[in-house]
Amino acid sequence: MAGTGEAEARLNTVVRIIANNMVAEVCSVYLLRGDGVLELFATEGLNPEAVHQTRLRVGEGLIGEIARSARYLNLSDAQAHPAFAYRPETGEEIYHSLLGVPVLRGGRVVAVLAVQNRTQRHYSEEEVEALQTVAMVLAELLVSSQLFRPEDFAQTSDTTAPVRLTGQIFADGLAIGIAVLHEPKIVVDRAIADDTTYEQKRLARSIAQLREAVDAMMSAAQSVFVGESRDILEAYQMFAYDRGWLVRLQEAVASGLTAEAAIKRVQDDTRIRMEAAVDPYIRERLADLDDLANRLYAHLIERDEAKPALPDNAVIVARHMGAAEILDYDRERLRAVVLEEGATTSHVAIIARALQIPLVGNVRDARKSVESGDRIIVDGEQGQIFVRPGEEVLHAFQANLAARAARLARFAALRDQPSETLDGVRIALNVNAGLLIDMDQLQSSGADGVGLYRTEIHFMVRPRMPKIDSQTGFYRAVLNRADGKPVVFRTLDVGGDKALPYLRIESGENPAMGWRAIRLGLDRPALLQSQLRALLRAAEDRDLRIMFPMIAEVSEFVAARAILERELERHRASGAPEPRSLHLGAMVEVPSLAWQLDELLEVVDFLSVGSNDLLQFLFAVDRGNPRVAGRYDRLSPPVIAFFRHLVCKADAAGVPISVCGEMAGSPLEAMALLGLGFRNLSMNAASIGPVKEMVRHVVLTELTSYMSGMNGAQERSIRDCLGDFARRHGVPV
Repeated sequence: MAGTGEAEARLNTVVRIIANNMVAEVCSVYLLRGDGVLELFATEGLNPEAVHQTRLRVGEGLIGEIARSARYLNLSDAQAHPAFAYRPETGEEIYHSLLGVPVLRGGRVVAVLAVQNRTQRHYSEEEVEALQTVAMVLAELLVSSQLFRPEDFAQTSDTTAPVRLTGQIFADGLAIGIAVLHEPKIVVDRAIADDTTYEQKRLARSIAQLREAVDAMMSAAQSVFVGESRDILEAYQMFAYDRGWLVRLQEAVASGLTAEAAIKRVQDDTRIRMEAAVDPYIRERLADLDDLANRLYAHLIERDEAKPALPDNAVIVARHMGAAEILDYDRERLRAVVLEEGATTSHVAIIARALQIPLVGNVRDARKSVESGDRIIVDGEQGQIFVRPGEEVLHAFQANLAARAARLARFAALRDQPSETLDGVRIALNVNAGLLIDMDQLQSSGADGVGLYRTEIHFMVRPRMPKIDSQTGFYRAVLNRADGKPVVFRTLDVGGDKALPYLRIESGENPAMGWRAIRLGLDRPALLQSQLRALLRAAEDRDLRIMFPMIAEVSEFVAARAILERELERHRASGAPEPRSLHLGAMVEVPSLAWQLDELLEVVDFLSVGSNDLLQFLFAVDRGNPRVAGRYDRLSPPVIAFFRHLVCKADAAGVPISVCGEMAGSPLEAMALLGLGFRNLSMNAASIGPVKEMVRHVVLTELTSYMSGMNGAQERSIRDCLGDFARRHGVPV
């Protein structure tokens, strides 16, 4: 492979050598083109006229199935496999057994390498491993020799035209900067070791250096990060000492690979295995392991692993990043991050929020659309990315930045002002939180308290179930940071799309309506008991507010309350200080509760409307499906009527009721909620300022009278009518 001559001629020689050494009658290489088609590029044994003529789509035939799954196939009777596709021009019908492996580069399939025999035979594990090793070296030949013709095997794009991309907001904020591609690569110049003992020593020395560097980085970060952020980095540090990872590296070197090739082999194998996992926590670990592999490679070749000097306004663009990788960049110069993958609860997102760096994730084709040095705009308020923006867009965004700064200054001036309408009605504005770092915004926003603390995030970022002492310390830290302001703790709302790495939960066809939240807590009472026990211990002469999620019928709330009462008796028996007061509430998210409100209001201390799930269930709409997510308006007459019913019932029973979903954070929709009778709203910290500004410009009696006149409306939505009301009365929405 390292020889001279035309690349395609060398590839033909390679397939002959492989066939001879593996005693195979056929050896073929199919290259994956940019249009997603696999083309037969070289063969020993099949009809040579089929070269460049036989083509399969990814997922079509056995070769296409290997490319789709990125896994090898070892078949003694290939033609009996359901994915087998017959191509008469190849003459392969006389061959029965097949061993095919994906050729991977950077975790992506670039080709498929296959051997075949006439007899029905099962290839040994040694043969599978040998072909996988050859495939790894072959990947370097295919790319470095430029065997791919650019016009056939590359996705071409105009690298000068402006591009607009969309994604999800992981950490909010706005930024204009210069794109920097985050592309650590492991380059294998020599795959086969001359001396495996020497390679083992190189590997051991590099691992020791890696661990020393990671330990130093963690020590430097201790003063910056607290809570989940620190836990995430400590978990990353543990991976550097993971014995399983070390053993796989040592075994790869022992098989005859160089240390560089071993790192690449283990990295590719791990990536394929973990990318196929459904569990989001396992997929999250992939970024950390990729990062560690790249750092180990840097030590191995004695390259400085520090990132190159950044422009003063750098925007990092990457496929994904580990939590520690963002720390490699100079925070004084780093303006924003753009990722092709990830989730709002991913570890890098949590670190970005802790550092107050805007981050937009799930930006499809970001790396294909962006070149290093491009001017780039990151809109972390709308989830938009503008690459190489025109002057008009650039000036408009700069104006938006200035307007945002002015708005923030205006909202900051309102921080210590009361949230009170013009006719003197006090409205409680609270924040939603889920991380310890979020508690810092309680004071900076001027919020009245925490209306919803999502306790599940504390569980989701950990590799194992936090013990009661750990939970107790965490909840105590939350209450300490609240500094006397009320905090409503929602018990675990896991299941559905929120998985715990140590708790196996089948997602089902409709995970949002499946085994999750209080259903899981009642079926696995030990999980709920440990959380309630920790909350009681943490309260210590303070007010404690606990809310149970996704209550669908009163009996579920009664059962959950019984578990709490048993824990309270146990707590009293221990002689530990009790909470000064204890209030139990339920989230109204399931419409069935509307027909049991009277009974529910007799047993709860407060209610909180989770508008996100409630409207999803009310309209039978999957809010993650773009075809239907915007079909129904949150200000439609059915929603208004439903909410009015909830408020009337709660007020008649003297039970406080609040809203803690997205509706509460939109000034126009929050205005509608005030007109319906809600006096307690909970939202993201960034929404406190805009909503407070709206509250301080409203005459509530006029608004209430106007909303009463909307009873029985037949329009699709009353949004435009409310907008007109706001304009006429000078209410900023």
